[in-house]
Amino acid sequence: MVVDAKRSEIMRAVKGRDTAPEMLVRRLLFGMGYRYRLHRTDLPGKPDLAFIGRRKVIFVHGCFWHGHDCARGARVPKQNADYWTGKIARNKARDMANLDKLDALGWGSLVIWECELKNTERLRQQLTTFLDG
Repeated sequence: MVVDAKRSEIMRAVKGRDTAPEMLVRRLLFGMGYRYRLHRTDLPGKPDLAFIGRRKVIFVHGCFWHGHDCARGARVPKQNADYWTGKIARNKARDMANLDKLDALGWGSLVIWECELKNTERLRQQLTTFLDG
């Protein structure tokens, strides 16, 4: 069991931007010839990647933090389960509200889940379809 102070230290170290999954998507897109802006604060949800001329944005979500329905996202922590269940539910509600706001503003959005990064060729096709469609 991890002591509360140690757990706090661990949680503070979790990054909100420039994460490994986000960097993988950024490198892939750059290699495919796409150019983008990062973390636009003028758009709802501060999307990880914004393609201004195309009016499209991409969010790269961690499965646990954003409550994906995959094995990793469906895990419930053993300690402080009520807190984490509520936090993840609030994250999901916030994410949906941001996607709705973007849609209302005329922006297309794509959410890429951490678990989807394993199949690079499928990811490449998904990105191309979204950005060029």
